[in-house]
Amino acid sequence: MTRLQRRKLINHIILGVSGLAAIAGLLMLVWILSDVFIRGIGAINWSFFTELPAPPGMDEGGLANAIVGTFLITTVAALLAVPLGVMAGTWLSEFGRDSRLGSVVRYFSDILVSAPSIVIGVFVYLIIVKPLGHFSGWAGSVSLAIIMLPVVSRTSEEMLKLVPHELREASLALGSPYWRTMLQVIYRAAASGMITGIMLAIARVAGETAPLLFTALNSPYWLESMNEPVGNLTVTLFNYAMSPYDDWHTKAWGAALLITMAVLTVTLFTRLMLYQRSRH
Repeated sequence: MTRLQRRKLINHIILGVSGLAAIAGLLMLVWILSDVFIRGIGAINWSFFTELPAPPGMDEGGLANAIVGTFLITTVAALLAVPLGVMAGTWLSEFGRDSRLGSVVRYFSDILVSAPSIVIGVFVYLIIVKPLGHFSGWAGSVSLAIIMLPVVSRTSEEMLKLVPHELREASLALGSPYWRTMLQVIYRAAASGMITGIMLAIARVAGETAPLLFTALNSPYWLESMNEPVGNLTVTLFNYAMSPYDDWHTKAWGAALLITMAVLTVTLFTRLMLYQRSRH
């Protein structure tokens, strides 16, 4: 066997193994999604979205308070993390690109991306929940914001780096100040990629349970203030799945289906944005 034939054989083997691995991963994804759908679709009805949780043994009731609480906690987390993340990414890309401080920030940001979410939940518990003496939706939002922050900052930095320097130079040559160049030229050119990173960060925290166990906890009642324990889907799913009641198990599968569909929708939307961006 010649060297060329050997290389072709190895290439075919690697391609075959890679294809089988991709098919195996796809089959697992389809299996998980179909199982969640089959088990959870029976719990999805009008009362699931409009009523409070019912006591065990009662078929009626829903998770309306948990749905609203999840939406509010995630929204507040995004409002906290997105501006800070974009500003951090802007500084890393435009001002701290080659500085030692910039390298340190990138290093710790990469570490924070891979940090277990339960560690972040314990950290927020120690700095917010314990000093205040109670769980709250604000603490839950802070924990999710910490998880989102490095993802948004690193994505923003990489997208801003892709903007050609010629655009900056052309804008500055026309007499535009740097802040206007950032807002009207650089951000506009990198907008689709930055929005994609933000959406992926939101999708990541939408299904987090561990941080909320130590911060927002849970509640079976309507939300009256973010300064108290707030009902949310992930912790409710955890509690219902661990319970011995069949009706709670059914609602847990419904919550799992709702979370899965929400994360899948956000992920597909961001992938579509990336695809459209790659074509232009």
